[in-house]
Amino acid sequence: MDRSLYLSMTGAKQNMYAQQVNANNLANADTTGFKQDFANARSMPVYGEHHPSRAYAMTENPGADLSHGPMKQTGRSLDVAIKGDGWLAVEPEPGDEAYTRAGSLQVDANGILRNGEGLPVMGNGGPVAVPPADKIEIGADGTLSVVPAGAPSDQLVEVDRLKLVDPGEDQIQKGDDGLFRLKPDADQQGPLQPDGDVQVVSGFLEGSNVSPVESMIQNLQLSRQYEMQVKAMQTADENSQSVARLLQDL
Repeated sequence: MDRSLYLSMTGAKQNMYAQQVNANNLANADTTGFKQDFANARSMPVYGEHHPSRAYAMTENPGADLSHGPMKQTGRSLDVAIKGDGWLAVEPEPGDEAYTRAGSLQVDANGILRNGEGLPVMGNGGPVAVPPADKIEIGADGTLSVVPAGAPSDQLVEVDRLKLVDPGEDQIQKGDDGLFRLKPDADQQGPLQPDGDVQVVSGFLEGSNVSPVESMIQNLQLSRQYEMQVKAMQTADENSQSVARLLQDL
């Protein structure tokens, strides 16, 4: 009887965690380049010095869904979307390199190219620095060209090239900040080398790969599962009280 109570208790607790993961996905349904998280449930044995007859439920996040989101046309020259597989390199902290598919770029007051979260965008030799310019263009290979301030409109000067990489889906993992980094056991360690095969499309952004309808349905299912777990706990408690009364009558 205590086994069913324990299983239902852990099931309800882990179900709440699954709802948190699903709620976070739903909240980022409109976030540029967001990749939804998975939440899988399974049973686990209770370890210790006892007969292995008890189990508990556990929800775990095995990774993120790396499928591509929809392409949204913006017409803005500094908006880029990765075409096919690949990632854009950014610098969260000095000396740290991470990867994202969110390509809403902007130039700050110091001329540093940054993404929508304000992180410096990496180029061939570090963060991309853009000189004063009347026009900025980004080519399909990530080449960043400008028309210098005051120069003729047809005078394009190549400034740098966005660092585009393709480490493979099995080599990277999602961090708590939503950025992707190489796994500790990845084949290559340290900053990745640029991949010339990765292409971008200017004037577009990649949307989130979260389906709001599917997430809402899943949230309803998780709520129902939580209610079932709580009901099972109540039933186990009622059975325990009934057994206690029968023993008292003996």
